[in-house]
Amino acid sequence: MTIVIPENYHAEKLLKDHGIVCKTPEEARKEKFPSIRIGILNIMPQAETYEFNLLYPLGRSILQVEPVWIRLKTHNYYSTENPHLENLYVFFEEAVAEKKLDGLILTGAPVEDIPFHEVIFWDEVCEIIDYAKMNITSTLGICWGGLAFAKFMGVEKEVYRKKIFGVLETKNLYPHHKITGGLDDLFWCPFSSFSSLPDKPMEKKRDEGKINLLAHSDVAGYIIFESIDHRFIAHLGHPEYPAERLVYEYQRDVRKGRKDVELPINLDIDKPLNRWRGHCLDFFAQWIKHIHETTSS
Repeated sequence: MTIVIPENYHAEKLLKDHGIVCKTPEEARKEKFPSIRIGILNIMPQAETYEFNLLYPLGRSILQVEPVWIRLKTHNYYSTENPHLENLYVFFEEAVAEKKLDGLILTGAPVEDIPFHEVIFWDEVCEIIDYAKMNITSTLGICWGGLAFAKFMGVEKEVYRKKIFGVLETKNLYPHHKITGGLDDLFWCPFSSFSSLPDKPMEKKRDEGKINLLAHSDVAGYIIFESIDHRFIAHLGHPEYPAERLVYEYQRDVRKGRKDVELPINLDIDKPLNRWRGHCLDFFAQWIKHIHETTSS
């Protein structure tokens, strides 16, 4: 349960308060066994406050994880302080130049209702996905990141007038899978997106032997799936979210005067309870284990 972070990292105390051992890169280099090196292409607003949401489940893995924070050249990080980006983040070419990435995470981004070709950083993301296909053991796409993988696999997202928002009951379709096998038969999954993937095209790709469908929600469709070669796994929800994040998003939309905003499904905004922490921790832990077993075999 160890995470490698820079000295004086802003969330170090918070990580330690959650039972995670923190080591500097210098301390990690002295270890007998190397860390699992995970690139994190973070496109979320307020990047520095979102970082803990991923470091927490990664740090709860039994293996030592070294995150490499990656930013895009073509994305304007308006809501993130530039000194934080300059001090912690690197461009993708720098991330892979010094040492190979064992895994890669492509986060969500608030552009799920925009056509991919209109997203200003889409071409750069495509280049990174192309590289990952040949050079990275496993790449995880969260929310919009998962929709991007589906696009690469030939399935177009479906945009809705109202956001699918809340905590969704989700069925585990593959109880013996190396990553999702430990999840409950029915588990809770936070979801916050104007887009999802229609069932029939996903099932067609499954029948063609192109993808494995791993989890399904009656509300949002196939939430977890992977490429047939296991190199790409997508989670269209936000398992990394704390309960308070869903409350924040609801209140933010109300303040903006959105007419289509609705209360999150299956969440009391006055007393929000996290019913998916176990799902989050097991999902990330098994993903890290899969990477370790694949790279060390």
